[in-house]
Amino acid sequence: MGKVKIKKKSTLIDMTAMSDVTVLLLTFFMLTSTFLQKEPVTVMTPSSVSEIKVPFTNCTTVLISPEGKVFLSVSGDADSTFSSEKVRAELIQTAVAEYNKTHSKQVQLTQEQVSKFSKLNMFGVRIADLPAFLDLPQAKQDEVIANLSDPAVGIPVDDNKDLTKPNEFQIWMRAIYNSSNPNLEAAIKKGEGIAIKADKDTPYNTVHDVLDNLQTLKMNKFSLLTALKTEND
Repeated sequence: MGKVKIKKKSTLIDMTAMSDVTVLLLTFFMLTSTFLQKEPVTVMTPSSVSEIKVPFTNCTTVLISPEGKVFLSVSGDADSTFSSEKVRAELIQTAVAEYNKTHSKQVQLTQEQVSKFSKLNMFGVRIADLPAFLDLPQAKQDEVIANLSDPAVGIPVDDNKDLTKPNEFQIWMRAIYNSSNPNLEAAIKKGEGIAIKADKDTPYNTVHDVLDNLQTLKMNKFSLLTALKTEND
């Protein structure tokens, strides 16, 4: 009796469905991921064993460069009601209005300049120089910020205690605290709304002035950003 021939099955696999799933997964991860934002300077934070994570939303990051320059980054809610752009647009208008109360040379902003500021992840120029800075294209703005020897770069900070004549760092921080976003104020009160990121070579005097200013403003709870210590550290 002859052998029964087994009918060969086709090895062709329809990959259409798998391609659709791959595209859907890729789209999902792109929409839900939080991308690292560009910072004006590279800061090497000191090491620690703390594993507490700083939130990405409703948080103010104070970046202090090795040269002692201070920059700020402000984020709002993940939803559209108090989004980061809306919070920043309100912030710059509040800060400029406060600045104009104590300075004879008034700063005026156009709606286009306010809109440009709202899209900045991190900022750090004197308030008087903001209009000219915001009129520059993005590439030129990056060049200005990268020039850390320029006295106009960095938010001015000193050991001022007189809040009737606040320095610019105090103006910005008070404007952040008084934001119409209640979650931002609540985060600051809980100690989760302010994160300080300083380089291991940052001058102590600048770090001291920043911490002293926060205490003067009654913002006594904040986080210090560090790198997780490894077995070799």
